[in-house]
This record gives sequence, structure tokens and C-alpha cells, in this order.
Amino acid sequence: MNQNLVVFTRYPAPGRTKTRLIPALGTEGAATLQRQMTEHTLATVTRWLAQEHQSRVSTVRVLTTGGSGAQFRAWLGVDWVYEAQAAGDLGDRMAAALATGVAAGHQRVVIIGIDCPGITAELLNQAFGALQAQDLVLGPALDGGYYLIGLRAEVLTLAVPVLFTEMAWGTNQVLSETLHRAAQQGLAVMQLPLLQDVDDLEDLPLWEKFCPKERTMLAKPRISVIIPAKNEAVQLPQVLGRLRRIAPQAERILCDGGSTDDTVAIAQTHHTPVLIETGGRARQLNRGAALAQGEILLFLHADTQLPEGFEAIAQQTLAQAGVVAGAFELRIEGEGLGLRAVEWGVRWRSRLLQLPYGDQAIFLRKDVFDAIGGFADLPIMEDFELMRRLQRQGRVAIATQAPGELAPAVVTTSARRWQKLGVVRTTLLNQGMILGYKLGISGDRLARWYRRQGES
Repeated sequence: MNQNLVVFTRYPAPGRTKTRLIPALGTEGAATLQRQMTEHTLATVTRWLAQEHQSRVSTVRVLTTGGSGAQFRAWLGVDWVYEAQAAGDLGDRMAAALATGVAAGHQRVVIIGIDCPGITAELLNQAFGALQAQDLVLGPALDGGYYLIGLRAEVLTLAVPVLFTEMAWGTNQVLSETLHRAAQQGLAVMQLPLLQDVDDLEDLPLWEKFCPKERTMLAKPRISVIIPAKNEAVQLPQVLGRLRRIAPQAERILCDGGSTDDTVAIAQTHHTPVLIETGGRARQLNRGAALAQGEILLFLHADTQLPEGFEAIAQQTLAQAGVVAGAFELRIEGEGLGLRAVEWGVRWRSRLLQLPYGDQAIFLRKDVFDAIGGFADLPIMEDFELMRRLQRQGRVAIATQAPGELAPAVVTTSARRWQKLGVVRTTLLNQGMILGYKLGISGDRLARWYRRQGES
């Protein structure tokens, strides 16, 4: 047995695996995905071993974490060799796996994970075949890392301290840095075809492509909260923290417009997938909606807090006869008669004219959103335009705490816009934008005027 394949995996315990996808799939759904992807990878390995040549010269080790050997045998069967992964970071664990394989007498050792459904038996043949002449084989991943790495035994002592020490694991520089270090040591390298891992929200369609039946088994959230943001590091921790607390199973998607502060890092800390879209808020919202898994879409400003029970409230509102969309009543943080007057005006505009704006957390069913074509590609006034189109389809309702009750369901938003410009000036600016839009002034011109007024 002169070649050894090592498969890295984790026990599918809810809340302990695929954590970046928990906002989209829930803890159970993310664990289900981990289980399915492990089984898919080992099925590929089984097909590879079934080839006559490979069955005579190859062994497989499944390196595990997060569960006992008994748990893995009960899950995956007794035909595999299970070993616990070594301590340390990813580099330490891979280095130990390679060293163990070489110490057992294997001339070629290849490591794969379970995150890349595009790995095939033919590709594994290519990897081991490459090591007959090359020192190192790499499977480059679309995210800048690699899905496969293999070494010849002869170069282990030289390669391990160079390739696996002080590497910025999890970044998009892993592959390029590995190739750079290999070149410095004179290692002969072969790269396999570029493939995509399934790590984030945007990667889920790939899993559906490879395994459509398994993908449909994943738990889908009832509601997807889509948050457009740009430089919202001050407000975002409170908004995401509350969302995780009051609706842990709701899908959260942050659509970033090119932040230069810690907005993206904060979202990642709160296990919220981030999409980068610098083409304006309408495009941010549409991109988030396109990837959302929930039956209901809720568009939330990054400085606005949702009420407890908002998921059930949104469902109940949309279940009313003739209702195609909804929003919440607006409360503005801060004291003063001016802010209370703004709230009063918003309340009557929303109820009488059925014209809630984006800061009231607009929500609607995903099929309705798709049917009307989503937000128009406007540089400003995208929420106003959406409401006008929705009114032609049915009623836009303001949510209450329960069906038939008068008590409103309220979102709380920051007073920063009114505090910056003043209540009167902000109100006049907003009304001027509506008038200009109705008069047919171009969106680009309105957006430039709005920015100038906000900066002055």
C-alpha cells in the first residue's frame, strides 16, 4: 500500500459545525449539510477504491473531530479507519496527518476535506498520479484556498515546516502563499482543476447542483432578514445581536455597499453571511433577495431594531385577505416633540396612503417579490417605487401585535438623520425627494441633490 488518502471531517452536531451557514439553515440544517457532504465525499472515495488498481495500492484514513469513534462508526459504518485529528490549527493538523501517513510507509499522501462536492474519483487518480513525478499537488479552490493537498514522502521533512507553519488559514491568500513558499524551496508543483467549496450562503446553489435531492432536505427558514449596509459599525452590533437573540432561526443576510469600517467583520462575528455589492442600495437588496431561502423577505435598515415575535407578526399580516406586503409602525429613538410629530406623520401616511418606507422594515412573500421584479434599479427612492407597484397588486398593511388588534407592532430606528439635519429640514428634504420623483426628475439627479443636502 504505497498511497494514502486522508479525509478530514467533523461530527454533525447541531450548533458545532458549518457555523457560517447557521443563519441561513439553522443549527439543525447546518448539521444536516455537514452530514450530507461527508457522506457524499466518502461515496466518491468508495467509487475510487472500487477501481481495481486503487484497491490494491491505496488506504484511506478518516480524521475526525467533534465526536467519539463509536459515534462515527454508528454513523458511517465500520469499514473506515477513524483517527482523531491532531491538536493545533489547520496547518498543525494537516502536517501531523501527512507525517503519520509517511511514518506508516506510504510513499504518497493526499488530504481532502468534505466541503468540495466537485471532487471525483478521476480527480483523485490525477492527484496521486501527479505525485509520481511531482513533489506537491494542489487542488485550487475558488475562494483562494485549496481543496486538496498531497506530498511525496521524500519531501516531507523539507515541505512540512515551510507549507504549514504561520499560514493565514481561512483567507484568500492561502493558495498563492503556498505556491510562493513551494517555489522558494524548489518543490515541483502540479495544480488540479479549479473547484468551488461550499462554505457560505452564496455557495449553496453549488450543493443543489451536485446533490439536488439532498439539498431539498435542508431546513429552510420561514423568514429572511436582508440588511443593506455601508459603514454601519456603530449601529450594527446592537441590531444583529438582537436579531440573534429574538429570532435565532431567521436567516440573516448583510449586503455591504463597500464599507471601509468594521461593518463586514462585525457581521462575520455574528455569523451573518456578507454579500458585497457596490452598485447602490437597490442592487444590494435585490442580490440579497436572490440568495434568500425564506418564504418571507424582510428588508431591514442597519440602524433599526425589530420587535420580539416579528416572524409570527409578519406571517399573520401577510395571511390577511388581500394583503401583499406589510411594514411596522415607526418609533424614533430620542426625546422631543419634533420626533413625535415625525412619528405621527409616518403613522398616517403609512395607514392612509399605504406608503411605508424602508426604515419601517418592509416585508412580503418571496414569490410576490420575484413576480413584480424586485426593486427597480434606481440610485434612490427604490422603496417608494416598490410600494407604488405593490399597491397595484393588493393592500400594503401596517402590522399589529395580533390579528384584529389595534396595538401596532413597532420598529425602533436611530434618530441620527433627524439629529444631523434637524427635524424640519429632514422632513422637507424627504418631501422634496418625493415631489421631484413624481415630477420625473432623474434618479441620478435626485441622488446627487440628496447627498449634497445631507453633507451640507
